[in-house]
Amino acid sequence: MTSKPTVAVLGPGGVGGLLAALLSRAGHRVICLAREGTAEVLRRDGIQVRSGQFGDFGAAVEAHTELREPVDVCLIAVKHTTLDAALTRIPPAVLGDALVVPLLNGVEHPASLRTRYVPELVAPATIRVESTRVQGGDGEGVVIEHGSPFTEIDLAGAATVRPRLDALAPALTAAGVTARVVDDETAALWAKMAFLAPAALLTARYEVSIGEARTRYRAELEALVAETAEVARACGAPADPAGSLARYDLFPTAARTSMQRDAEAGRALELDAIGGALLRAAERHGVAVPVAGRLVRELGGAGA
Repeated sequence: MTSKPTVAVLGPGGVGGLLAALLSRAGHRVICLAREGTAEVLRRDGIQVRSGQFGDFGAAVEAHTELREPVDVCLIAVKHTTLDAALTRIPPAVLGDALVVPLLNGVEHPASLRTRYVPELVAPATIRVESTRVQGGDGEGVVIEHGSPFTEIDLAGAATVRPRLDALAPALTAAGVTARVVDDETAALWAKMAFLAPAALLTARYEVSIGEARTRYRAELEALVAETAEVARACGAPADPAGSLARYDLFPTAARTSMQRDAEAGRALELDAIGGALLRAAERHGVAVPVAGRLVRELGGAGA
């Protein structure tokens, strides 16, 4: 992999759009894959970013509805609810030997992706960020609002692709992201789940910001963090409940989770990928998760 790999981004939304813009600004060739209306706007206007961490800037990107040539890396940044349809934009024969780096929430997607692409080339990553696309393309422009004071990525994968991950991490870091390679995929995915699930379930259920969730609903938040930490440990991953609670306090008071935004907009929730996966893992390992179970049921019961 060269020092400036060519990167395809499937799903130029809050996360994918931010990464696409940062990589483009750093001199990478970036190809966004999206619906025709969004792709047309991206080709014409690029991506506009509003960020306290990175400043306000614009970045030019290429854009198509389907991958047309091999790339070095393909970042998958769509929601679980649209994953199957979106993957038709990345034909395996065209992808070649590119690294496939999913940035999805949850813990079950790597197994699914490995049935479609070369298994060892699927290198799951987790990202910690609060970022959203506030204008969605189709003639309106693509604007990304990045609200968190950090953007952190952990990369994991097979030993055979470790040298490529070791090259990708500094490329991301040079673009502004704090990126590192970790040894344990399961630990990385569950560390993200243990942090994401409590905030996502609580903010979506009560329709409150992260700031209000960590104050008004503190007892439930602490219970959720304890439950998810216990499930993570049962799955063989270390857990840091105190660290999770401390990181919630770093978010701006008005910050919202992606599940909360989806609930407010009437979009399909990633409830099964987050809450459902948590409950399934808890059941497999005999871990009681009463608070998480109740919130999943109240949010719609998917995966319960």
